[in-house]
Amino acid sequence: MASVGIFVGSSGGVTQEAAEKLEELFDGAELINMEEDYDDLDQFDEFDVLLIGSSTWGQGDPQRDWVDPLYEMENEEPDFSGKKVAFFGAGDQKTHGEHFVSALGKMEEIFHKCGAKTGFGHWPTDGYEYDYSYAEKAGRFCGLPIDDINQEELTEERITSWAAQVKGEMGL
Repeated sequence: MASVGIFVGSSGGVTQEAAEKLEELFDGAELINMEEDYDDLDQFDEFDVLLIGSSTWGQGDPQRDWVDPLYEMENEEPDFSGKKVAFFGAGDQKTHGEHFVSALGKMEEIFHKCGAKTGFGHWPTDGYEYDYSYAEKAGRFCGLPIDDINQEELTEERITSWAAQVKGEMGL
């Protein structure tokens, strides 16, 4: 059975709560909070599947606890070949619609550059209203956008549906 690591950076708590729900939905998954539990890039080696969570800040940037690890990945280019990776994270499509969940797109590029197999958990843009998202690739988001500010009533169902989709795509 594939080992699943859920790595999450969350400042407001929404992405952390999504990660905790995903931990329940993926049997045997291990949750790694980037602020409290993350040590170094070697931790990614412990897992076959990586679920990467980050809220989006500023000009579409990943949450602050991801800054150093992503910088290391870009410069050291660890070998993530053979790893299956999916992305999820919080954003606010109305107040910050000009960069809605753009962090997911930036992170997908870095993990892909390191050899990880991305492309899992792409999610429809239907039902979201935003100006621009770097996470939108070929008409779909490259991961699950969670907008608990404007669409809180949809969050739980979206997480549950996304988890089922990712499991099916990854053969888990």
